Amino acid sequence: MRSLREAVADYKQAHKAIGHFNISDSNQLHAIALASKETNLPAIIGLSEGERDYFPLSHARALVTIYQSKGLQLYLNADHTYSLEKAQKAIDDGVDSIVVDGAKLKMDENILMVKQVVSYARSSHRDVVVEGELGYIGTSSKQLDALPEGVSIENLTTVADAKEFVGSTGVDCFAPAVGNIHGMLKNAAEPRLHPERVKEISEALTIPLVLHGASGNTEEDIKACIAAGVAIVHINTELRVIYRDGLFDSIRSNPGEVAPYRFLEPAVKRMKEYVAGKLKVFAGQ
Repeated sequence: MRSLREAVADYKQAHKAIGHFNISDSNQLHAIALASKETNLPAIIGLSEGERDYFPLSHARALVTIYQSKGLQLYLNADHTYSLEKAQKAIDDGVDSIVVDGAKLKMDENILMVKQVVSYARSSHRDVVVEGELGYIGTSSKQLDALPEGVSIENLTTVADAKEFVGSTGVDCFAPAVGNIHGMLKNAAEPRLHPERVKEISEALTIPLVLHGASGNTEEDIKACIAAGVAIVHINTELRVIYRDGLFDSIRSNPGEVAPYRFLEPAVKRMKEYVAGKLKVFAGQ
């Protein structure tokens, strides 16, 4: 199987994107695996610090390896990692990639932490893809009443800052703020993305770009960002809502059911169908 680095490079060249989906348990991982198998498309499994406190990376690594042995194109990512120590632990646990999130830090502090993680990843003698972030897009993958404070057009990542950050850190992928937010607004349309800024940054760099917080954004906006240079698209909140609602509906329709696999299966199926649809959209199918 090709490495994640090779897969991302191929997708960037083809103006396509690989879907990245966060999980908290093995049922959600199974749903993504089923979607990847059905579409014959690669997918990245992500766990943020909170998610992996509940479902350890070592457990996810073992399951992803089993799915890979069956021919599925799955990869494991340590999403949103906020310290050097936790980044080192994630790399030791065998991830294929890691997101170092110093977006709320000052530029020099962000650069220093990311450089240290890049150095540790290289010393692991495994091909670990390291991603850095610049520009604030919020931190909570949940349904929101309003935009997170600090998310604004004025705070979009600039080309100059992107060049300085990537040149100073040596990261393999870069996630800018381009109108995206973590989470989903409850009763309002998501803020529009800015593919023109994606294009400017992509043309100034040589590495793949990543779009975080794509839950709730329009298909048109996401496709425009992929055409402009995004090679990985992250989805979390939308997936959480679908899984939760699937469980609620399953239990309500079968209130006397006590076998977990029976009330879990409809939720897994709903999640699988959603992920399969996103994978096709991101791959231009």
